[in-house]
Amino acid sequence: MRRLTYGMNVSLDGYTAAPGGDLGWGVSSDELFQWWSDRVAATGTALYGRRLWEAMDSHWPTTDQQPGATPAQVEYARRWRDVPKVVFSSTIGTVYGNARLVTGDAVAEITRLRAEDGGPMDVGGATLAAAAVRAGLVDEYALVTHPVLVGRGTPFFTALDHRVDLTLVETRTFPGGVLLTRYETRR
Repeated sequence: MRRLTYGMNVSLDGYTAAPGGDLGWGVSSDELFQWWSDRVAATGTALYGRRLWEAMDSHWPTTDQQPGATPAQVEYARRWRDVPKVVFSSTIGTVYGNARLVTGDAVAEITRLRAEDGGPMDVGGATLAAAAVRAGLVDEYALVTHPVLVGRGTPFFTALDHRVDLTLVETRTFPGGVLLTRYETRR
């Protein structure tokens, strides 16, 4: 059984994006950027909701070819392109590169993917992740909490039908007061 991790940048008040999809508050230090890059390199399959896919796909496919791209950005862009991706959406028609589109039942597809052989999977995008959380499919949560309050926006966690017990497995502080907390689901 493959492991599924839900991990994203999150504001201290629990949002993955501020109103209007604003992500500008989640600025990474070099050390945090490297942590995200290493995480992408270790991912067997990345699962994306439409909005996060569109944000990532608008930037990373060609970042390594842009003038002024840093070595870390070049490395991340290459790693991001290499990881197989599954995009869940009923509103976009095609994806390209190392990605495939799923328009049907996300929970059924994630369940099927977890049962396959392969490396760990990451789910990103609060709406898609919420479906996986409600279905009990998430094995680990990685919250990268930034010291900012955005007031409202897209919550990291949505309402649940049941309690989910977790065990803290790692904490790490990054420059700028950013805190990583990783939790495993108790089964």
